[in-house]
Amino acid sequence: MTSEQYLNAEEARQCLQEHLRNVGDIEQRELKNEGEHALLIYLKSMCDPAMINDNLINRFYELNSLELYDQFIRSFPSSVEPKDKQELLRNILRGCVAIFIRDSVLLFDAVLVNAGFIQPASTENVIQGPNDSFTENIEVNLNLIRHRYQTENLKTEFMTLGKISQTRIIIMYDAYKVEETVLEELRKRLSEIKADIVQSASEIERHTMHPKFRLYPTLMLTERPDRTVLNISQGKIAVLMDSTGYALLLPAIFNDFFTAMDDKIQLPPIGWFLKGIRYIALFVTVLMPSLYVAFTSYNPEILRMQVTLLIAGSRATVPYPSFFEVIFMLLAMEFLTEASVRLPKAIGQTATTVGGLILGTAATEAGLVSNIMIILVSAVAITNFVIPITMMSSGIRVTKYLFIVLATFFGLVGIVLGMVAMIMYLTSLRSFGKPYLKMFAVDWNKKGDQRSG
Repeated sequence: MTSEQYLNAEEARQCLQEHLRNVGDIEQRELKNEGEHALLIYLKSMCDPAMINDNLINRFYELNSLELYDQFIRSFPSSVEPKDKQELLRNILRGCVAIFIRDSVLLFDAVLVNAGFIQPASTENVIQGPNDSFTENIEVNLNLIRHRYQTENLKTEFMTLGKISQTRIIIMYDAYKVEETVLEELRKRLSEIKADIVQSASEIERHTMHPKFRLYPTLMLTERPDRTVLNISQGKIAVLMDSTGYALLLPAIFNDFFTAMDDKIQLPPIGWFLKGIRYIALFVTVLMPSLYVAFTSYNPEILRMQVTLLIAGSRATVPYPSFFEVIFMLLAMEFLTEASVRLPKAIGQTATTVGGLILGTAATEAGLVSNIMIILVSAVAITNFVIPITMMSSGIRVTKYLFIVLATFFGLVGIVLGMVAMIMYLTSLRSFGKPYLKMFAVDWNKKGDQRSG
């Protein structure tokens, strides 16, 4: 094969400058020694710095001739000379170093694998598929994403937040799929953060969202690299932050918080069924306590006679109205949930399980709550945890208390009015200009209010 069939160094350099523009983790190292000159170009997040120092930089100064240096690099089995621009870009994106020596360019394999630092996901578990999660090192997280998204369209922008903490963040997006208006709005909102200390991705979410007072999250926090990569491929923006194991995804719509990564792995009908189960769980956990209050205190005639008598018999020994019964048990469940989070893992599960069983049994035997109430609280707790994203399940936990208050004062009419108000509230929300209920709305190709949401 003749040398004319290989890529020229000048063409390779222009190719990299053109395709890797606005890539924050690109590194260029010039090596000079007594008139000899070589240039290294690589992605910092994808290459092993120790391997580059030992085999490329130190060797350049030890071998006093470019010919010897060229022969040394070519002696590695994985070193290749690219034939075209596509081969050059493909290898750079997977962790190779481009070495420019006079009029030729060589590729040296220095891929960095951080498998030893990766822990399994703890809050977004899946049955099948990858189970790795982000770490608290921003370079490792960038490496995890680049291993999965190997295209020159993936752009990275580095920023620092916090006057004192000087926390590093990376904005990642696909240049051909991202909406420029959303990207510009994100840059603007990040630049407006004036906090002294920024230590978590949740703080960025709180500082960048409009309005500040809201019940449901309009940005998504995830610990999964595969979810981050999937969202970037759909045109969304990911924000990585140093010292936290979570990435921020935006814009996020209501449906995103009910999507698990299992849905993409399962067969489509099974994925749709699982998502339908989660929406059913949403209605059960929000409405079941309030419906219990409405049916027992205001509208028992709606139920069948047998069911009405069953509930009345179960509540025969309960001295309080159904509102106090529901609030008492739901608050007990909230206390157990908080305790399970705060206690050490070794004793947390045992303590909450035993506490729940004893509390439920004792309350029933003492006549403070009915047997049906125990079943209802258990169903509410289980369905609340079916929602895959914790941020959304926390908002849902608060929502059910609002419906209980409405059912206490207005019965079934209050629940219906509450549902109408909830839909109106969700419809009014925006996530960086995108309608929160976008999947349920007709796209009229309007941009919406960029400042809201």
